[in-house]
Amino acid sequence: MTPSERRSEILRLLCKRRHETAINLATEFGVSERTIRNDLVILSCYYPIQVTWERYGGGAHLPEWFHLENRMLSPKQEILLQKLKTALDGEELQVMNSILAQFALYWEYR
Repeated sequence: MTPSERRSEILRLLCKRRHETAINLATEFGVSERTIRNDLVILSCYYPIQVTWERYGGGAHLPEWFHLENRMLSPKQEILLQKLKTALDGEELQVMNSILAQFALYWEYR
């Protein structure tokens, strides 16, 4: 599992559970707690995840009002669209950029 795929799964789990500790996520994904903490910091830049680093009860909280729509591209889908994008120009390139901006998990104009 790539880091991008792991972060996507963490986000989906948080949408279901609303709260999870870094220790539990590390165990579930077979990575270190430090890796999960880094993932949560990155995710919190894009989503309203509240991260606390308390010894007991710390972790990630997702507000009840936030619901992830199941309209995200998988990392493989995003890679394919990025490859196809190189053959586009003008209005077609703008349309592709808008698709990536709306549906990719992490995307910036490249």
